[in-house]
Amino acid sequence: MALAAQLNHRIRREQPRPELNELKARLAGVQPEIAGRAGATEKAYRVPVENIAALRAIGYFDIVKPQAFGGYEHDFDVLVDLNIELAKSCASTAWVAGLLAAHQWLIASFPEQAQRDVWDADPAAVACGSYAPAAKATRSEGGYRLSGRWSFASGCDNAQWALCAALLPPETEGGPLTPAFLLVPASDFRIDDTWHVVGLAGTGSKTLVLDDVFVPAHRVLGFAETTSGRTPGAALYAQNPAFSIPMLCNIPSCLASTAVGAAAGALDDYLARTSKRVTRGAVAGHNNKMAEFPTIQLRVAEAAASTDAAREVLLRDLRERAAAVRSGRTVSIEDRITSRRGQAFSVSLALRAVEALNASTGGAGLDLANPVQRAWRDANAVGRHISMNWDAVGTMYGQLALGLAPQGQY
Repeated sequence: MALAAQLNHRIRREQPRPELNELKARLAGVQPEIAGRAGATEKAYRVPVENIAALRAIGYFDIVKPQAFGGYEHDFDVLVDLNIELAKSCASTAWVAGLLAAHQWLIASFPEQAQRDVWDADPAAVACGSYAPAAKATRSEGGYRLSGRWSFASGCDNAQWALCAALLPPETEGGPLTPAFLLVPASDFRIDDTWHVVGLAGTGSKTLVLDDVFVPAHRVLGFAETTSGRTPGAALYAQNPAFSIPMLCNIPSCLASTAVGAAAGALDDYLARTSKRVTRGAVAGHNNKMAEFPTIQLRVAEAAASTDAAREVLLRDLRERAAAVRSGRTVSIEDRITSRRGQAFSVSLALRAVEALNASTGGAGLDLANPVQRAWRDANAVGRHISMNWDAVGTMYGQLALGLAPQGQY
């Protein structure tokens, strides 16, 4: 059955897709168990299979997946909204789950045969990814051959496929190398355990090793295609213009959502603990209620305002890009860089929030069992990601606003 006909058939046959409120209710049902495993997740340096299974059971990895392959085909604001909620329970799980879910949309940008390679045999398959073009592919009959190491492949222990970025050889002699994603099954790579860190430790962002792997041409997607939104998948799913949104308007928002959710979760935990806490003596005196200190009240207000603003910026930009393509408007370079600005700035707001909270937890906040310090470490780890670095992304927006050629990822 042709994909377009298959799509129409499934839309008529299946039950209505769950909307945001239903998905939030489903997520709330599994959050306590995920939160209960947050410490163990960090110590294991990977997301446990139980978390992935629980999220798969509620349809988390179907949120932005095409309906033609059993997904819900929601816009990215739905995924990001949910991922903020998930990160309140465990930032490492949210980082991995957000990426695995977002990559369903990215896989849908490939040619139809690549999508069938992934989902026909295993409809539940998901893909991790490593975005830096870490190697040069060599041309081979019918495709390319690929060898090398790909770092920071978050969730690789939980994935059946991987998106490995590489440089393709020039089309003509003397031409430029072109970056692209090459889609490879887990059977074609091994995992080198290189991830031992202080923040987002549970993401299992290890290194993939490929040794002379053949990748057919239909499993290649150029960066220029996906950053512009002009992909084979966008043409395939022309009935839904959301598949034509440039990649960097969408996927980095999932990364940013992890920091925002971690900060929001830290605020919840801080309020629960501090509202009942009394001083033990020394400078602050004995048996004074912490909640009555104006400095504590200000830190709570700062954290609440920062996380609220960060969430609104992320969701606003995602909704505006979706509205643009549905109205027939091309997402401009200014739109793309504005999305990047919002993603990075939301992380900077989350960092402001967790710093305000963690700095006032006192000695008790040093305990590794205290979720506020874990959120502080996790949010700071998000801020180290080059796509979320405010100095790099902020200057790119400033260049655009000042009439200069913007330099960076957009």
